[in-house]
Amino acid sequence: MALNTFDLLQIATAIVPDRTAFISGKEPKRRATFSEIENRARKLATALKDAGVVRGDRVAMMEVNGFEFGEAFFACVLLDAVFVPVNYRARVSEVAEMLHEISPRAVISGQRYASLLDEAIVSSRQATARIVIGAAPGWDSYDALIDASVPADISPRASDSDAAMIMFTSGTSTQPKGVVLTHSSFCGYVMSNVDPADPDPESAERTLLTVPLYHIAGAQAMMAGIYGGRTLVLQPQFEPESWLRLVQDEKVSLAMVVPTMLKSLLEHETFGDWDLSSLNVITYGAAAMPEAVLLSALEKFPNAQFINAFGQTETASTITQLSPADHRLEGTPEQIEEKRARLRSIGRPLPDVEVRIVDETGNQVAQGDTGEIIARGERLMKGYWNQPEATAGALQSGWLHTGDLGWSDEDGYIFLAGRAREFIKRAGEMISPEEVESILDQHPAVAESAVIGIPDETWGEVVHAIVVPAPGASSDQDAIIHWCRERMASFKRPEAVHFVDELPRSQLGKVMKSQLREQFHDTTTSE
Repeated sequence: MALNTFDLLQIATAIVPDRTAFISGKEPKRRATFSEIENRARKLATALKDAGVVRGDRVAMMEVNGFEFGEAFFACVLLDAVFVPVNYRARVSEVAEMLHEISPRAVISGQRYASLLDEAIVSSRQATARIVIGAAPGWDSYDALIDASVPADISPRASDSDAAMIMFTSGTSTQPKGVVLTHSSFCGYVMSNVDPADPDPESAERTLLTVPLYHIAGAQAMMAGIYGGRTLVLQPQFEPESWLRLVQDEKVSLAMVVPTMLKSLLEHETFGDWDLSSLNVITYGAAAMPEAVLLSALEKFPNAQFINAFGQTETASTITQLSPADHRLEGTPEQIEEKRARLRSIGRPLPDVEVRIVDETGNQVAQGDTGEIIARGERLMKGYWNQPEATAGALQSGWLHTGDLGWSDEDGYIFLAGRAREFIKRAGEMISPEEVESILDQHPAVAESAVIGIPDETWGEVVHAIVVPAPGASSDQDAIIHWCRERMASFKRPEAVHFVDELPRSQLGKVMKSQLREQFHDTTTSE
C-alpha cells in the first residue's frame, strides 16, 4: 500500500487524538496532543503557501530538537514541498553552500541561529522567506504566522516515490551531499518495523529523543514515534543530567543514544541518584560502541533491553540490527564467549531490506571474507541532490553501495571492517582499521583508539594508532606496539602510537579520521 508520510500523522490522530504527542525537554515544558500537532501543521502550511511555497519547493530549517521540527515537516508534506533540516552546528560557509545547493523558498530558524542564517543567505545569494522561532530583525515570527493562519484543508498529492526530505550527510571525510529521501523511504521502514498506535492508554510508550532531528536516526525515530502513537520527549541537545532527569520525571520507556552519550551517562557523578526503572529499551548506533562501555551499560541498566542499529542516511536508517537477545550474556561458557564476540557485530539484516557483502566485481564474497556491504529495498534513497555522477556511483543495478566494508560469520552476523576509503594499503596488503582498533582497545592502558594510514615512500602506507590513555595509565608506545605484535600479523601492527586527550568526533560520536590524517600526516614517532 502506497503511503504519504502525512498518513503516519493522520492515522495516529484518528486513533489517539488526545494523547500527548510531544513533550518539550526544556523548561517550561510544553505538551501537545496529536490533534494539536496536526492542526498547527495545517496552519503552518497555510502560512508557507502564503509565502510562496509550492509543490517541489525546498524549505530549510535550522533549530535544535523541538515541536517545530515535526510541525514544519508535516506542513511541507501537505504542500508537496521538500523539507531540508540543516545541522545547527554547521559554520556559515557550510550552511551557505547547502542553501546554494537546494535554493530554498523559505528558511525556518531558531532564534539563536538567525544571524548566522542571515549571513549564509547573503553569501549563497538566495532570495528566501525567513521565519524565526522567537524574534529576530527582518524575520517573520513562527508562532505569529501560525496564530494568524487558518488550517489548510488540503491533502498531499505526492506519490510514495516523490521526495519528502533532503538530508545532508555528515561529511566526516568528504563534502556533505544532499541525500534525497522519498515518502517510501520513511513509510517503508515504519510500516515494516513499527506497530500502529494502540488506543489503550496503558500501552502508550514514551521515547526520549536526543539524537538531532537533522540526522536520519532522529528523523526516522520521530516518524516511528508518530505512527506508533508514542509520546516523544524532545531533548533540545544532549546533556547528561537533563537526560537522566527526563527519564525519571517523564517515565521514559525507550531511548536512543550514541556511544559518547552512553559513556557520559554511565560516568556521570549523579547516575545512581535517579530512578531509571521505566527505561526498558535502549537503542544505540551511529558509531562503534567500545565493548567496555557496553558491558558497563548492561550491568547498570538491568531493566533495559539493548539494540544495536546500523544504517546510514542513504539507507533511510537501520538496515541491520543486533537484537536484545544477542545482548543477553547467558548460557554455557562457550555460548557466552560467542555472544561477547558478537557484541562487536552490527547484527543481521532487517526483513524489509536485502544485504550482501560483495567484492570489487560485485560478486558475493565467501563467509568470513571482507567485502563491501550493499543493500537493496524500497526505502533506500532516491539519489544525491543535483549530483548524478555520485548517484550513479552509489546506486548500481538497484543496489546501494554503502562504502562500508565488512564480513559475516556462519550465522549471518555482520562485522564492520571499516570504510572502503579508510582501508590502509601497506605493500599491497589491505588492513582494516577496525581490526587493529579492536586489539588496541583491549590493552588495559587504552581507553579508546583510532587507526589511520600515513603515506610512506617504502610501503605506500603505514599504520599509525592514535590512543586516548585509560585514566591513571602510563603512555608507553613500545608496550602498546608489543601488545599488538603478539596478537596480529606483523604488517598490521602500528608503526607509531600518538597519545591524545580525546579523539575528534562529530556530534553523533563518529571519529573524524580526516582530521587525524591531517594532524598526523607528517609524523613518524609517538607524541
